[in-house]
Amino acid sequence: MTDIEIARSIKMKRITEIGEQIGIDNETLEPYGHYMAKIPLEVMKREGKKGKLILVTAITATKAGIGKTTVSVGLTLGLNKIGKKAVVALREPSLGPCFGMKGGAAGGGYAQVLPMEKINLHFTGDFHAVTSAHNMISAMLDNYIYQHRNEGRALKEVLWKRVLDVNDRSLRNIITGLGAATDGVPSQAGFDITPASEIMAILCLSSDLDDMRRRIGNILLGYTVDNAPFTVNDLGITGAVVSLMLDAIKPNLVQTTEGTPAIIHGGPFANIAHGCNSVIATRTALSVADYVVTEAGFGADLGAEKFYNIKCRKSGLKPSLTVLVATLNGLKMHGGTALEHIKEPDAEGVRKGLANLDRHIANLQSFGQRVVVCFNKFASDTDEEIAIVKEHCKALGVDFSVNNAYNEGGEGATDLARIVVENIENKESGELRFTYSDRMPLKEKISAVAKNIYGAANVNFSAKSSKQLANAERLGFGHFPVCIAKTQYSFSQDQKAYGAPTDFDFDIMDIVINAGSEMIVAIAGNIIRMPGLPKEPQALHIDVVNGEIEGLS
Repeated sequence: MTDIEIARSIKMKRITEIGEQIGIDNETLEPYGHYMAKIPLEVMKREGKKGKLILVTAITATKAGIGKTTVSVGLTLGLNKIGKKAVVALREPSLGPCFGMKGGAAGGGYAQVLPMEKINLHFTGDFHAVTSAHNMISAMLDNYIYQHRNEGRALKEVLWKRVLDVNDRSLRNIITGLGAATDGVPSQAGFDITPASEIMAILCLSSDLDDMRRRIGNILLGYTVDNAPFTVNDLGITGAVVSLMLDAIKPNLVQTTEGTPAIIHGGPFANIAHGCNSVIATRTALSVADYVVTEAGFGADLGAEKFYNIKCRKSGLKPSLTVLVATLNGLKMHGGTALEHIKEPDAEGVRKGLANLDRHIANLQSFGQRVVVCFNKFASDTDEEIAIVKEHCKALGVDFSVNNAYNEGGEGATDLARIVVENIENKESGELRFTYSDRMPLKEKISAVAKNIYGAANVNFSAKSSKQLANAERLGFGHFPVCIAKTQYSFSQDQKAYGAPTDFDFDIMDIVINAGSEMIVAIAGNIIRMPGLPKEPQALHIDVVNGEIEGLS
């Protein structure tokens, strides 16, 4: 059966029953229909449970996917199967990839979060709120420029773009304000995808409503003619923007395929943003469960690095353990196996691809993390090839488990769950270490990630990026962490450099100052923040048949 057929075959519990499992009563929950609800922020502050946090990340991504969400859900089901009270905390899917390449992002098989169609599409409206809040700032900023254009209060430079939750390459660079004089001031502009919005980053890094207000007010929109920063506070609309985010700041409660609670909130991509769900959702889950499983997007060089260096640094969160997901298809691709032969046995390709696994293990251990390798099993995998990976991990002294939650649900992840619990409960966990200190200059922070995590030999900064970094430090933002936007398909900026490349040049072309979310975004190579659609987008296969949505996967 397909993912959507499996999802529909499962009789869901009412959301009030899911809430009761984690001590949230009917009066507290804010239902969105029968099977989804918002969780008020006060739940996060309850005294009681102080759960252990488990991060799920992966080897370098492939276009076929690695299965982090399936493993995250499966591990949570496995933990519940062995008698532990566990909750999974995930990001929300974006409509861009759903209608573009992926077709869905709610897990797979018998390790999904439900209701699958609603989670993948409009859900509770959080993405719409982020889009509306972001674009309201754009409209108000354009109006400010128009209304004050003859008063000497014009802005010398505007930094703020618009966003939409679509993949649309035609919107990357546009001209606004064309037409009559009353239609606005003509200017060059553009769109990013909603997951790249600074409002999305603020949603996911805010500790509460007051913190969100502070961050939104500090968003840097541009510079005045005398080179002073111009912010949302200067525009005078901070409260209006916060009003659009009043419901979106609350995390969403849904359920897994086995009727256990799942909390889903926020959705920044890890290749163009920081790739983690919200701090509020993670803390809420930790307040109601013994174990919380969360994921960080794409490979560990992106999602996990940003999880530690940005999310943990700013929130004080610390994972007790990190699970690194690998697949035979992924290892073969990184070992040089041709794409058309990826599902065929190739022991040599697997062995060569282990270099990518090794680099990720070493990187995760550099953060002080204990690592468990989870092998995500596919139907075409052979026992002989799996044994190669298992023996290799054994030689490294890293625990290894095969995950079959896709086919078997929680039962297929009980071995992984036991190994994870054994490591957390019986083995000492080291202190979380960061790649760089707050005090380091921004260029040195970027270089530290590029050289120590990616394997670059040299980091080259364009004249434009050097000027922007100097300006960021002039404005007092030098203590911010850095968020590098780069391809997810390689450690380098070249998406075709598979395996574990080293000694390459790494080029920083542009810098975005996120003064509200309090991080500096460095654009590496030709990475773009508004994706395009493939030749055959998934939207061609999505339809409504007999009142039900088909084509999501």
